[in-house]
Amino acid sequence: MTGPLHGIRIIELSGIGPGPLAGQLLADLGADVIAVDRKAEPRLPERPKDANRRGKRSIVLDLKHPDAVATVLKLCESADALIEGFRPGVTERLGLGPDIVLGRNPKLVYGRLTGWGQTGPLAERAGHDINYIALSGALAAIGTRDRPLPPLNLVGDYAGGSLMLCFSVLAALLSARTTGRGQVIDVAMTDGSAAIMSLIHSLAASGIWTGARGDNLLDGGTPFYRCYETSDGGFMAVGAIEPQFYAALLAGLGFDAADAARQWDKADWPRLEAAMTRRFAEKTRSEWTAIFEPTDACVTPVLSMDEAPDHPHNLARGTFMTADGLTQPAPAPRFAGTPAAPGRGPFFAGEDTRNILESIGVEPDAIDRMLNDGIAGESI
Repeated sequence: MTGPLHGIRIIELSGIGPGPLAGQLLADLGADVIAVDRKAEPRLPERPKDANRRGKRSIVLDLKHPDAVATVLKLCESADALIEGFRPGVTERLGLGPDIVLGRNPKLVYGRLTGWGQTGPLAERAGHDINYIALSGALAAIGTRDRPLPPLNLVGDYAGGSLMLCFSVLAALLSARTTGRGQVIDVAMTDGSAAIMSLIHSLAASGIWTGARGDNLLDGGTPFYRCYETSDGGFMAVGAIEPQFYAALLAGLGFDAADAARQWDKADWPRLEAAMTRRFAEKTRSEWTAIFEPTDACVTPVLSMDEAPDHPHNLARGTFMTADGLTQPAPAPRFAGTPAAPGRGPFFAGEDTRNILESIGVEPDAIDRMLNDGIAGESI
């Protein structure tokens, strides 16, 4: 293992969505992430095509059985953190709540990730990313003029959830090393997606941001910060906010340089948007890319997920990698002194069960009993 988190052990009570991504990101940076899974999988010729399962080890345990719960508690004794993404109260009912776990290891960081949080009127309700960002105010600001549009599940699940969980776990680990005490972290996607909207709140308070979608600087409301269709059905992304970049945009389009003086004349934006729409439609995406790539106009082609790995800049930086037949984002960010490198490919649930049990001192005959009785499972 390499990376800045080498030597850190994290127990991940496996779920779906943002929890597994958080575990993957921590594993990418060198943490020993042990995923506690519910059901074993057969080992097939190819590993699962799920990047969120890379770099981890897996143990399958039936957490409805006291011996399985005792095994997780034993794992927690040598762990630095535990992360879980169940509804409030689930781990308590399993016998793995924070009080019990921290009683076994007071230095452990217990990260809890939910959509609504551990408290509040909606804490027990179901929901998905779209619901969490709807209540945080983020969704209302994203979309077209006539309706909000969910930005995939990037804002709530992953930015407000996974990344906030990673950030908070690492902060709490630093605190634990200083104080000798772990703590419980309540990560709510509503809170996280609200937190990353701080700039937009500031712009609104300053009178720069209106309440209408498609009427603002960063939501496609200006002719110089939006996407334009090209003659071949592609799109170019334009982000020429600063005056020098805007001047380069006008030059690349062959427009009169005198228009630069009217960049912030909102009354002129409809005319300019129409003119830019017509001009971009005159050439293909590759032709516009060739025109703007040597400039600082902040104009780039909109690449598909299939195209992005082959872009020269991404190739030069190794932004993507192909492993186990899956093209996927490479570990990020870059560390000069403790470089991160992906571990093995996505795991089969239960492929490390026996080794993990041996590592905490479970005798071979006891392991066989756990496997035979269905308390534990392994992929074969």
